[in-house]
Amino acid sequence: MMDNIVKVAELYFSYGHRNVLNGLDFEVPRGQITCLMGQNGCGKTTLTDVITGVNRFRSGEVLLDGCDVRKMRPVDIAKKAAYVPQLHTVTFPYTVRDMVLMGRTAYAGVFGGPKKEDELIAEEAMAKTGILEYADRPYSNLSGGEIKLVLLARALGQSAELIVMDEPTAHLDLRNELKFLEIAADIVKNDGKTILISTHSPSHAFLFERMGAATRAALMKNGKIYASGAPDEVITGESVSEVFGVNAEIIEYTASDGTKEKTISLKDTAK
Repeated sequence: MMDNIVKVAELYFSYGHRNVLNGLDFEVPRGQITCLMGQNGCGKTTLTDVITGVNRFRSGEVLLDGCDVRKMRPVDIAKKAAYVPQLHTVTFPYTVRDMVLMGRTAYAGVFGGPKKEDELIAEEAMAKTGILEYADRPYSNLSGGEIKLVLLARALGQSAELIVMDEPTAHLDLRNELKFLEIAADIVKNDGKTILISTHSPSHAFLFERMGAATRAALMKNGKIYASGAPDEVITGESVSEVFGVNAEIIEYTASDGTKEKTISLKDTAK
């Protein structure tokens, strides 16, 4: 088995004449959470869309579980990589159960509906994300935090090893953000999943480590990976200042339980 479920080499992508990814190299190790960070417009979403087969790239190589994504059918990509979007709305009053069962679409025949196995997998996914009690409620009536958990349950129901998340905690309050991140860390630690999460918060990498999940950090700038590796090595005051264009420093402190923790302190003057 390959150590990296995603391998990207010399990747170039453009929208018309605007270059977005410029010879990018990137890897996502199995069984870990990789936090992909950078300013708006640096290419994070473009990269994740390339990995999941949404964007067709100009040149380079993108391997998903050892397979060239350009040669894979959408249904085959769906069996290897699930996706949790930043925003998602529906107008039809699907139930939560219906939404989670949609994660099983790749395993259904052309005209096939969900089988008993699909229903059991969906039930398990809802239980793991704590939304089983909402199963028969209309998806459109849920709160923002509940919707994000439904989308995570749908991704789990897809039975893909890799789950790609695009700013999944955007617009959530602190309680729901922490709940979502705890569940994400848990499915990596206990279920052997791999997560690639695009986020604006470098603190998320430190948080996942504190939750006991194997964690990797990658900073993007100008369509390339600026630095990648262990969070302690990658997320420094200097690198955060350089990538995000702010004055920052990493503060180390001792938590109430005696563990050593890190957080990012932003100064009042932008670079």
